[in-house]
Amino acid sequence: MKIAMLARNPKLYSHQRLKEAAEQRGHELDILNTTRCTVHIASHRPQVFYNGEPMVGYDAIIPRIGASITNYGLAILRQFEMRGCWPLNESVAIGRSRDKLRSMQILAKHGIGLPLTAYANDPKQAEEIIKAVNGPPVVIKLLEGTQGIGVVLAETMSSAKSVIEAFRGANVNILVQEFIKEAGGTDIRALVIGGKVVAAMKRTGAADDFRSNLHRGGSAQLIKITPEERSTAVRAAKHMGLNVCGVDMLRSNHGPVIMEVNSSPGLEGIEKATEKDIAGMIIDYVAANAKAGKTKTKGKG
Repeated sequence: MKIAMLARNPKLYSHQRLKEAAEQRGHELDILNTTRCTVHIASHRPQVFYNGEPMVGYDAIIPRIGASITNYGLAILRQFEMRGCWPLNESVAIGRSRDKLRSMQILAKHGIGLPLTAYANDPKQAEEIIKAVNGPPVVIKLLEGTQGIGVVLAETMSSAKSVIEAFRGANVNILVQEFIKEAGGTDIRALVIGGKVVAAMKRTGAADDFRSNLHRGGSAQLIKITPEERSTAVRAAKHMGLNVCGVDMLRSNHGPVIMEVNSSPGLEGIEKATEKDIAGMIIDYVAANAKAGKTKTKGKG
């Protein structure tokens, strides 16, 4: 197979491992810098160019689109989809997952466990939404933040109101969520491939940090998840429409609650914690499922 990967940094562990796994299986994998791709729009001839050369002949595309260029990356991916190139994760599904509010609305619609969450535009409603999630304390998140960036724990009503007013004053959209104290600064990352949880790890935050992201100095270890946690992760991936994703959950007193569904999960932490060849599993899934034009949306939006 000939596979393209949309990724800005070819040296990242995840991207190197996917390329290595593809080549070990006899496939060709090209890493394309997403920002160097251009879209040429003409009737009946959707084309993508890379450094001035037309990108043709790819059987599948693996999108590893950075959060800071989500909109541009999705435009490139849609163009590949309209050419009939099979995507590991479709543009519409990635767009859902990147919008925290939309993803929470979708998961809530299907009865999947979530922390109490509130959203408002007017900073004058700060006290109302803090009380709506049984706070303080509350967790305040940027709608499009990633890797723990733009996530604040506010422990008093006054500090929560101040943070909300500051974010909204900067015209930044936020969510307010209940603080799951019983999670103790740890969360679970379940990695789903093709509707199955293939690996799971427990992530523990660095000292004095309630966030457990590995990019923020957290640590990871192998964990055995419960059948309920496994079912929650699989259902979340299904309803988001993602073939491959990392589902981040907290263990609350009322069962697992989902914090985020990540459409471009990092592989380093989970491969090292579980000693599993996750990259190989992803490439095997691509090889087994990639067929021209086999997409739900075909880039329609």
